[in-house]
Amino acid sequence: MLRAVLPALFAAAAQAGPQVDVVHWWTSPGETAAMHALADAYRAAGGQWRDVAVVASAQARAVVLARMDAGHPPTAAQFNPSQPFRQLARQGRLHALDDVARRGRWAELLPAVLLDAVRVDGHLYAAPVAIHMPAWLWSSKAALARAGIKAEPRSVDELFAALDKLQAAGLIPLAHGGQPWQDLNLFNALLANQGGRDLYLAVFRDRDTAALQGDALRQVLVNFKRLRRYVDAGSPGRSWSDTTALLVSGRAGLSFMGDWAKGEFTQAGQLPGRDFGCAPGLSPRAPYIVDGDVLVFPKDRDGSARPAQELLARVATAPATQLAFSARKGSIPVRTDLDTRSLDVCAQAGAAALRDARRLVGNTEMLLAPEQLTALERAVSDYWNRDIPAQAAQQTLAKILTDRRPP
Repeated sequence: MLRAVLPALFAAAAQAGPQVDVVHWWTSPGETAAMHALADAYRAAGGQWRDVAVVASAQARAVVLARMDAGHPPTAAQFNPSQPFRQLARQGRLHALDDVARRGRWAELLPAVLLDAVRVDGHLYAAPVAIHMPAWLWSSKAALARAGIKAEPRSVDELFAALDKLQAAGLIPLAHGGQPWQDLNLFNALLANQGGRDLYLAVFRDRDTAALQGDALRQVLVNFKRLRRYVDAGSPGRSWSDTTALLVSGRAGLSFMGDWAKGEFTQAGQLPGRDFGCAPGLSPRAPYIVDGDVLVFPKDRDGSARPAQELLARVATAPATQLAFSARKGSIPVRTDLDTRSLDVCAQAGAAALRDARRLVGNTEMLLAPEQLTALERAVSDYWNRDIPAQAAQQTLAKILTDRRPP
């Protein structure tokens, strides 16, 4: 009986194709739709996809690390191009993708800024899936019309004028989820839009003492705290997706959030330009903060997962997958050879900004060590929520950012 059954079992396993279990935090409606586009593409290429969804990024990364420490790593995991990712690569715990990158002509077809983010000591250790910018300005067309606002704000002064009109109309002027990472995200958006590229890089990349102690940063902090008066009482602890829903429903007027928010509008059947507005900054010269989703491939004991991992890396960066994923997720394709005219006006605006090297800056996850980023997030959130003078908050930020312990 065994001689009769085993060949059939082995044949079925072979036909099933390489299997991956993928740990990720694509769990909101728009993110889930994008994940299915990637999973479907992998299945179409002959593979099997096992979904391991975890609600939040920190928890998902903790699951990955725990499984790696226990000797049962996932086949693949969503990550961001951050310092923790670089540490895993330097510890020899991730498979390099140099061969896949060479065959896929990544050096020719992917932006240099993104390749640099996933390159560690000369080797590529992640497959880029999507390019994100975390500081887009979103607007509800219905809310703006109700408040008598004819156009989205294009300067900090216009931003506060619009917020005042929305408040007078009885709407939530600024939709904001009061979680520490969202507090920092809002601060970064204001720093980029009010301070410009030079101040953003002087603060986060160069940790320049004059910039950290200067009046320009203090004025950013003053205006950041001023935004507090425009959020609603339900803000503390609210998720970004529930916060975006306030704009989708027309209850709120404006919000700063990453381009992943577009998936929530799309899932609700809304269209950019008709139902909602999107802009990668208050002005055409605003810094474009580069972030993104990547897939990393932890090493297994015997290397047997390698074929499945390489297949997923190829599928994730394939043209059709990139267009399908970005259309659902709200992101921008990682490939520069694609015709993005099939994507909506938001994605096209992001793609145009990405081509302007003078606007590009790295996200804080790329520029800061994990301990610094955690401390910065806590300090900004404390300042947002407590009665702390701007000058005292500035001194705290300067102390955190001038701690130059190696990442």
